[in-house]
This record gives sequence, C-alpha cells and structure tokens, in this order.
Amino acid sequence: MPAPFNPFKDALKKGELQLGCWLSLGDRYAAEISATAGFDWMLVDGEHAPNDLRSTRDQLQVIDPSPSHGIVRVPIGEAWLIKQVLDAGAQSVLVPMVESAEQAEQLVRAVRYPPTGMRGVGSTGARASRFGLIGDYAQTADEQICLLVQVENRAGLAALDEILKVDGIDGVFIGPSDLAADLGYLGNTGAPEVQAAIKDALERIAASSKAAGILALDPAFAKQYIDHGATVVATAMDVALFAKAVRGAAAEAEKLKG
Repeated sequence: MPAPFNPFKDALKKGELQLGCWLSLGDRYAAEISATAGFDWMLVDGEHAPNDLRSTRDQLQVIDPSPSHGIVRVPIGEAWLIKQVLDAGAQSVLVPMVESAEQAEQLVRAVRYPPTGMRGVGSTGARASRFGLIGDYAQTADEQICLLVQVENRAGLAALDEILKVDGIDGVFIGPSDLAADLGYLGNTGAPEVQAAIKDALERIAASSKAAGILALDPAFAKQYIDHGATVVATAMDVALFAKAVRGAAAEAEKLKG
C-alpha cells in the first residue's frame, strides 16, 4: 500500500486556485469547526500560534476527515522539527524565512528519505504510515510531500530567482507583514513600495513551475494577488474571525444597557 495521495499538491501542479484558512487558536475543537467551513486547505500555524507537536497532531486528526487539506507551518526550518511534523501526519509543510537557494535545498532534503534526502526512517511507529499499516510508506512518501517555502524579507527577494530553480519546492509563499517590516514599513503592508514588491514576486513565482502563495485577509488585496498569479491564498484566520465576532457581540450586548 502506497502513501496517501496528496490532493493539495496535485492541485498546485494543475495551477488550480486553492483558498485556505489560517488556524492560530491552537485548539483542536476550533480546528474541527473550521474544517466544516469548506476551505480547500487549513494551515496549522506553529510559528506565531501556541502550538507544539501534540496540538499540531491533534488538529491534523480532526482536519483529515474533512474536505480541507491540512498544512503545517513549522516555526523554523530545522530538519529534526520537520521530521517530527511529517511523522505526525502532515503531508504539506510551510517553512518561514527562507533566504537562499542553499537553504531551500536543505529543506528539500529534510522532507525526503535517503538516499536523496535526510528524513529519519522511523515510519513504522509514525502516524503518517498509520503505524506501519502502510507498508510502502517510506518508498512512496516523497512524491506525496508538498514543500512550501516562505520568502518574507529583502534577502529572500534577492534570492527568489535562485530559490525558484530548486527542484523539490512546490510553492513559494510571500510573507507581507515581515516583508513590510524589513522594507521599513512595519505594520503597513499596503505601502506602495511593499505592494509593488509583493506583486513583482508573485508574478515571478507564477512564471516558474512553482505555485505562488500569500495570506490576504482583505478581499480587495486577495483579488489583486490572484490577478498577479497567486494560486494559494489564505483569505481568513480563525483568531481574526473570532475576535471580530466576539467584539461585535459585546458591542451589541452593550446596547441593551440602554
């Protein structure tokens, strides 16, 4: 039995638009509710959310039965951490702050088994292989793993063309907030210089064999990014949705005081 088919990776190859939701609450129950919404994918954030390996695994477990595909953003591109996330069942991984082709090449090796990579071989005890039930997991997993790298500063933009040449990278995400900060516009992703850099990067990615991705909670920005070639777009974030809803509810309740 081979490793499970990765529909998200397949959709990227076909250039199909994939819309998703960022999961930052760090909660299994919230992830399960979110997975009923109908997004193409859900990203469990390990960089800016209170997630560890166990909470990441728990959220993957409740996303898996849904139509949404589970993606994990690791906090840093360390091989040992990527190994744990893959063994926990993630088939698609996003790595932040990638600044060079050399770094991207090491990440490709981290998600692949030897002899082409350096992923540790321990699949028999891993959730990814259904604890050994998938007998051919180690032999077939590589082709179903989707690796996304995040370019989010000037160093990454300078190296973007070389990063795009790295075989084994499925897509490149642009990080608007960190990029804006590095360009001198902290908290202002809408600055003309930032927007110009984002759209240029998306067009360069789209012109390659890689998928272009971005997080855009503003529908107007999301539409612009899609027009510039983005095919992997997060249009919602659970924390933002909850905060807006609960604050609105409190404001409505306040009116009852008269």
